[in-house]
Amino acid sequence: MKKFLVVIIRGYQKFISPFLGKNCRFSPTCSEYFIMAVEKYGVIKGSYLGGKRILRCHPFNPGGYDPLP
Repeated sequence: MKKFLVVIIRGYQKFISPFLGKNCRFSPTCSEYFIMAVEKYGVIKGSYLGGKRILRCHPFNPGGYDPLP
């Protein structure tokens, strides 16, 4: 399941993200953060952390450097 999620996110990075431009407010980007979280914590906790991060990515959040816990 881990590999499946990583392949999905990598596909997003390669095929969809270039058309959207560089809009991520965080460093590392939300998709990289999601991949790192899934690889480090597993599918359930990694998806939770990645989803939480994606929900924080909006115009009212200043963003910045946000490493994994």
